[in-house]
Amino acid sequence: MEDWARFLEDDGDSLMRIKKRGEMLVDAVIVSDSSHVGKSDDRSLEQLTNTASLPGIVGEAWGMADFHQGFGFPIGGVVATDIENGGVISPGGVGFDINCGVRLCSIDLGIEDLRHLTRKKSGSGSKEFGNRLKARIPAGESGKSGYSLSSNELDEILSDGAKAAAEIGLGHEEDLSKMEMKGRLEGDSGSISDVAKRRGISALGSIGRGNHFLEIQVVDQILDQRAARRFGLEEGRLTAMIHTGSRGLGYQVCSEHVKGLEGKFRKSDGRWRSEEWGISIADPQLASAPFFSKEGESYFDAMKAAGNYAFANRSSVTHHLRSALRAHMGTEVDVGVVYDVCHNIARVEEHVVHGSSCTCCVHRKGATRAFGGDNPELSGNFSGIGQPVLVPGDMGTASYVMAGPSSGTNRAFGSSCHGAGRAMSRTEARKKIDGAAVKRELAEKGVAIYETHEKYLSEEAPDAYKDVDEVIRLTEKAGLARPVARLRPLIVIKG
Repeated sequence: MEDWARFLEDDGDSLMRIKKRGEMLVDAVIVSDSSHVGKSDDRSLEQLTNTASLPGIVGEAWGMADFHQGFGFPIGGVVATDIENGGVISPGGVGFDINCGVRLCSIDLGIEDLRHLTRKKSGSGSKEFGNRLKARIPAGESGKSGYSLSSNELDEILSDGAKAAAEIGLGHEEDLSKMEMKGRLEGDSGSISDVAKRRGISALGSIGRGNHFLEIQVVDQILDQRAARRFGLEEGRLTAMIHTGSRGLGYQVCSEHVKGLEGKFRKSDGRWRSEEWGISIADPQLASAPFFSKEGESYFDAMKAAGNYAFANRSSVTHHLRSALRAHMGTEVDVGVVYDVCHNIARVEEHVVHGSSCTCCVHRKGATRAFGGDNPELSGNFSGIGQPVLVPGDMGTASYVMAGPSSGTNRAFGSSCHGAGRAMSRTEARKKIDGAAVKRELAEKGVAIYETHEKYLSEEAPDAYKDVDEVIRLTEKAGLARPVARLRPLIVIKG
């Protein structure tokens, strides 16, 4: 295996570059510096350089500050292809959990109200708020959420996303303006297989397991007063962060299309080649199709429908959060959406690349859009400020709210990091970390964990992740986004 780290060169503040070599069509750039790179023995650098040889790629292949090994593409990878000039779309560049993303909600309670949430209420059948949340918002391997959609409701959600969820009472209409793309992609339920639909019909409003969660947090520190005021964040106030995606439905969509596309390629002279399309890729996990081919358009349509399901899923979890707060506090508690972002998605966007306009298919896999405050896609709330960028950390440290540029587009196709990023694989973390000890240590720090299976806590332990403060620092120094607020976890619901 090639030691790609030896080709890395410093490229300004918090950036390192591998100049194109071999089959690479463009350079690869990572948000890092010499004190952080090379600490992992995973294949993330190799994967990034592999993406740099995708047909039609433009600009550079980017690895965000949290990047690490994934399926084909590294998680934290950003790749754009010129769809007017043979550019491809790759399911591996989106990931199996299509439109996995993060929603942040502001809660009209302060840290002084936390005692009402952490103590049991008087009366029979009463429970701590964490237990109440855990009961209402299923997490774990089960695909069941307790709310079964009708087939017509599912079709409407696949077509209209969060808007359709609001229409059946699982969300508020006013939330839509605080969501990326207003919570709706141009999806078509007919693009989704019956198998995928069966996996989604009973899962709406569930979190899943792994790194997915719901956290009650407190705004620990304001770092940009003007942006924080516009986002509705205030030091000492509570927030809720929801991290989940399209569940088994999205996984099924990706699996079906990866399998179909892999069959189009045969290995020849160290590359995987498609005679039909006259293209080659470095790894079968990068299986791709020309964007305007039948297969490319079929995947893009199905991806958008699955993305709509994820938007609706986060809306449904928010609905359960609101009802749990109302039941626990005995009164209505205002829960407003700050923003909702995708971090596993492909978008068709207009960008200027090396001085020329390009209609690009931008793959963001474990990367968040970070548009400038003058972008017409953003609502007036963010004008002159920049798009909110939501960056969950580990469950023992902190998460961050960042903002895109006040104006213009950053050099990484308007993208930023999406989290702390793994420092250990799940297998390594299970071997090295005691999940029960993690729970005890976090309790001593004032973080209450409500998990489905304690055995999975080792995979999600703080030590299994990179230092989120450093990820934020590197991202800011690279000029991709700026920090607005730091959020400290208090109650964590995990699968």
